[in-house]
Amino acid sequence: MSTAIILASTSPYRRALLEQLQLPFSCANPEVDEALIEGESARQTALRLAQLKAQAIALHHPMSVVIGSDQLASCEGRILGKPGSHTKAFEQLKFMSGKALTFHTGLCVLQGGERHTLVEDFKVHMRELTDQQIDCYLHREQPYDCAGSFKVEGLGISLFERLEGKDPNALIGLPLISLISILNTLDCGPLQRDPQLCG
Repeated sequence: MSTAIILASTSPYRRALLEQLQLPFSCANPEVDEALIEGESARQTALRLAQLKAQAIALHHPMSVVIGSDQLASCEGRILGKPGSHTKAFEQLKFMSGKALTFHTGLCVLQGGERHTLVEDFKVHMRELTDQQIDCYLHREQPYDCAGSFKVEGLGISLFERLEGKDPNALIGLPLISLISILNTLDCGPLQRDPQLCG
């Protein structure tokens, strides 16, 4: 009997990433409070929210493989979330110009009594950006729902000097290399003998 895989997210970016593995899965909205907690680091927040998302869905689907993920960026100790507007995105990119920022992607996979968690870090070194370049980029791509105010899979690549990390997919929001390792331990990796079966 196959075991369902559920992505505890409605993010189109995470959905597109998981689709690369060619595994059948569904998406569910975990509806958790994503408010920051004072004194908590970006890494701690990313992991806590990834776990909350997975737990919210696993509560109703305990035998399914539930994947929760969350991401925050930090630069010089400052947490950079989703800007939500042009003004805030401009301010974020202006602040990050010429600096290195780190994306912290929390991952939590639950099935039955098993729990697998990790935080994957990925560093982005930004170019020195003029106000005109920042404004031009934001008007063209409007990345207002993206942590860090850019889309690495699109024109956002023009903002970078170099990238540093294990898995560029983590930068988009789901560390696929690490996720595959976890799915393999649960006997439902993408290269199983029968790709239609999980478990």
